[in-house]
Formats: sequence, C-alpha cells, structure tokens
Amino acid sequence: MSADIKYWTEAHATGGGREGTTALKSGTLDLNMTPPKELGGSGAGHNPEELFALGYAACYLGAMRFAAQSEKLGKVPDNATVDAHVGIGPRSDGGFGLKVKLVVNMPGVDAAVAEKIAERGHHICPYSNATKGNIDVETKIV
Repeated sequence: MSADIKYWTEAHATGGGREGTTALKSGTLDLNMTPPKELGGSGAGHNPEELFALGYAACYLGAMRFAAQSEKLGKVPDNATVDAHVGIGPRSDGGFGLKVKLVVNMPGVDAAVAEKIAERGHHICPYSNATKGNIDVETKIV
C-alpha cells in the first residue's frame, strides 16, 4: 500500500552501527550507541530497540487518541499511557527478530471501550502498520 508522505526526517549513523553514534541531521539529537549487556555489549549507551520502543509508544498513544476522536469511540484521558516493551533475539531460521508488547493504561475508560480504541489505534499507527505480519505485537490493556 502506498502512502502520501507529508514529512521526512533523516538520521546518520557512524562507527560500527550498534557501536558508534547516530544523530538526526537536524542536530537536535545525537546518541552514543552500544549493544545491551544481554547481547555482549557494555550497555553504556543506547540501542536501536530503545529508540524503536520510544517511537512506537508515542506514536501508538497518538493513534489511539486520533481513533477515539475521529471514530467517536470516547475520549482517551490525558493521563493515558503506553509502555512499549521491545525485545530482540536470534531467529530459528537465522538472523535476529523483534517482539513487541504494548501495555495500555486508560484510567477511567470502560474496558470494552479501551479495547476498541486500542484495536482501532493499530489501524492508524504507522508503526503497527509497518510491523503487521512481520513481528509479534501483543497489546495488553491494564
């Protein structure tokens, strides 16, 4: 499916990829990258999975708000949260794979309504659309 892109951003990585630096071309963010201890690194910097978790959590929360408003499903409260857990590990057929668990909290929202908002959020969120059929994404409403 094609998308009518309205915004682009650009990042640049140097060094060894997972051991180096990455920065936005705008100059607003510059990070040292190191593998986590669990993958043999020092864990002293950041890693791509952390950045993916940050982006997915923020994007999915925004998508749920958009879905709730545009589809008149109710209101996502201002204190709603999304915790994105992103895991990485070896795949049985080679290489590495990701797994995501999204934990959604919408205080004061009826459980059935929260489930519907969360489900519709996946149809809107570009991270959910990008991962659909590619990695396991679990959504839990608390």
